Amino acid sequence: MFRPDNLKVIIAGGGTGGHVFPAIAIANAIKAKVFGVQILFVGAKGRMEMQKVPAAGYHIIGLNISGLQRRLTWKNLLVPFKLIDSMVRSKNIVKRFRPDIVIGVGGYASGPLVRAAAKQGIPTLIQEQNSYAGLTNKLLAKKADKICVAYEGMERFFPKEKLFLTGNPVRNDILQATGKKEIGLNFFNLSKNKKVVLIVGGSLGAFSMNEAVKENLQLLTENNLQIIWQTGKLYYPQAQQATKGMQDYGVSAHAFIDRMDLAYAASDLVVSRAGAISVSEICALKKPSILVPSPNVAEDHQTKNAMALVNINAAVLIHDKDVKNSLGNVILDLIFNEDKIFKIKESIARMSYRDAANNIAGVALSMVKK
Repeated sequence: MFRPDNLKVIIAGGGTGGHVFPAIAIANAIKAKVFGVQILFVGAKGRMEMQKVPAAGYHIIGLNISGLQRRLTWKNLLVPFKLIDSMVRSKNIVKRFRPDIVIGVGGYASGPLVRAAAKQGIPTLIQEQNSYAGLTNKLLAKKADKICVAYEGMERFFPKEKLFLTGNPVRNDILQATGKKEIGLNFFNLSKNKKVVLIVGGSLGAFSMNEAVKENLQLLTENNLQIIWQTGKLYYPQAQQATKGMQDYGVSAHAFIDRMDLAYAASDLVVSRAGAISVSEICALKKPSILVPSPNVAEDHQTKNAMALVNINAAVLIHDKDVKNSLGNVILDLIFNEDKIFKIKESIARMSYRDAANNIAGVALSMVKK
């Protein structure tokens, strides 16, 4: 165990699960390596980190910071003032806490903290979860001492000499899904004699994907497929109606799946959006997948995440505009093609980073000066 005296770490950023959950995993990995470490999170007020981080057992300070809205609104007039306030507060937080290292995970709060730390001569590390770098991290690249990434080819965004290919942290319960297929099948009341498709549109759901599933339920069940369908809370009443009486065929709809480890374990094929967390989980478990990138994200980064796999034959892509008409047939073409499934599993092994949180923690600790 690494034992510097009174090691202090700030982890800054958040805004989405793709930033928050990897940040918590990195904190847990550092805590496991360093006796008595003090870890402080800094996030944006009103964002999900303000609930998720305390729930994980860490203290967090919120900055009054936000980004520009894409639509015309008076709130955009406040953005420069919020940024100036956050920069001043970040400078004071760094001075008071006196961290040995600052880790930025992307999102609004990451920028002011990493900049403030760099100006005060404190080692800084940023972590980029996506295959297409976010704006905050691109701006911070010159200030940061080291950069941890999840995809090859990231030197097109960042200085090559600063890069470490570590992968994205994945929750331990997900990593432990391997070898639990029978437990997963029993948990969801599924037959071991039929193949299982897991369909996930995110915690809030994805309307286009949900509509596509509803349209193709009959086709999929007629071909002896079982379906675990996470709908999100908004679409769940419609999904309940659509799956009424289909439980005997192995079809179940869920507003949210608490035991994603068992859902992954039971599945032979995953249909998912292409957010950083989802893609990292699919890669870590080496699951054949059909990725349907959300068109409603900044810089279309989900399509770029998906293409990082598609380009090495490690996944199949359906564009959101085509999902309603294509989903059923694409599932059937893939799930019964054993040769193609085998090749996808072989290819995705190149993208599987099961120890990413420890890798990032190791890079961070190697930067501590004392």
